[in-house]
Amino acid sequence: MEPQLIYITTSSQEEAEHIGRALVEERLAACANILPQHLAIYWWEQRVQEDYEVLVIAKTRKELVDALVARVRALHSYTCPCIVALPITGGFDEYLRWVYQETREP
Repeated sequence: MEPQLIYITTSSQEEAEHIGRALVEERLAACANILPQHLAIYWWEQRVQEDYEVLVIAKTRKELVDALVARVRALHSYTCPCIVALPITGGFDEYLRWVYQETREP
């Protein structure tokens, strides 16, 4: 098992919910957590910018990361969205098994 956390920033609560729901319904993720609006400060188009974003954290298996990223890209409003996979190196084994059971085979 190689579970992954996928960190995704979105432009709004509605977009975050749409993406999170699609990932879970399509079994690309076992779970998607939506975290409330936060300020993002970033370099884009030759200057520092600030925007409020909503965060999605999805839990999946490593073998589904490419398919999940492709699906998020298809649903996302940004030209260059933040979609980052982070390995889960430990945790509650029963929960990590659940992530595998609730996601589809690649």
